[in-house]
Amino acid sequence: MGVTARVLAIDAGNSKTDVAIVTADGDVLATARGGGFRPPAVGVDTAMNALAATVNEALTAAGLTSVTHVSACLANADFPVEEEQLAAALRDRAWGRTATVRNDTFAILRAGAREPRGVAVVCGAGINCVGMRPDGRTARFPALGRISGDWGGGWGLSEEALWHASRAEDGRGAATALSRTLPAHFGLPTMYALVEALHLEHLPALRRHELTPVLFATAADGDPVARAIVERQAEEVVSMAVVALTRLDLLAEETPVLLGGGVLAARHPQLNDHIAHSLTIRAPKAVPRVVTSPPVLGAALLGLDEVGATEEAQGKLRTHYVRNPAQLDAPRRSRSRRRT
Repeated sequence: MGVTARVLAIDAGNSKTDVAIVTADGDVLATARGGGFRPPAVGVDTAMNALAATVNEALTAAGLTSVTHVSACLANADFPVEEEQLAAALRDRAWGRTATVRNDTFAILRAGAREPRGVAVVCGAGINCVGMRPDGRTARFPALGRISGDWGGGWGLSEEALWHASRAEDGRGAATALSRTLPAHFGLPTMYALVEALHLEHLPALRRHELTPVLFATAADGDPVARAIVERQAEEVVSMAVVALTRLDLLAEETPVLLGGGVLAARHPQLNDHIAHSLTIRAPKAVPRVVTSPPVLGAALLGLDEVGATEEAQGKLRTHYVRNPAQLDAPRRSRSRRRT
């Protein structure tokens, strides 16, 4: 490994993209933030053009035109064929001599693990799980929603809550306080009024995400239906983690299970405590831990793995992000550390 080795780390999600330029010694030369990365919605070329604006901003701030290696953790890279397609698109941009693309869940895993070994479950708008070992073996799921067997995440939880609340109000289902708390969140008197508002788009569809915290609050107040939904989410998280651990032959070893995404990072006691309890039964060696580090750190660490950086360099990079938690606050703002 030469002392000049540099990594372009990219964490590109559906809503935002974070980029960092780091050296093999663990120094952060520049960062930048841009918009979301959504090839299925806009096409690969358009998505790459948007990504290029953020990457070029960081490269310019670092005083560079290219790096040694590009480590990209990208949303919508759900199958190996998609990862290879996106890696080819990155290589065409000539930002680095080599490029690796992984699903963005791997960034959460590496950000929370001291080595490339463990399992991560992300529960944000949707749900996903990946696992990896230092020898390169991985475990993963397509995570495409119900067609690939997934259940949960913020969107799924809100829809499940709406389903139960509607049926409770009209008598098809069991009584639940959700039939009151969900419409009340929007200042509406009934579920009928809420369903109508959503159907006629008086309320934008994206506002359904606001109902997930309402579900958790209703569950915390003891509502049986709401509690059952939260407990089902916990079991889904555990099921994915246990399958990944099994595939990687890690059930018998002490292994970190990293929990990320907005739903899990919120640390709702009923959800996270249920996950921890269920793991003690189904995977006693698993060590659950919530990850709050920015995913771009994970992408950078994966890049440092590729260029053979030392543990000291990786530790230095982690320390940087611990000491600079606000570094990624402002969108489209570069920060640089010029080479000496």
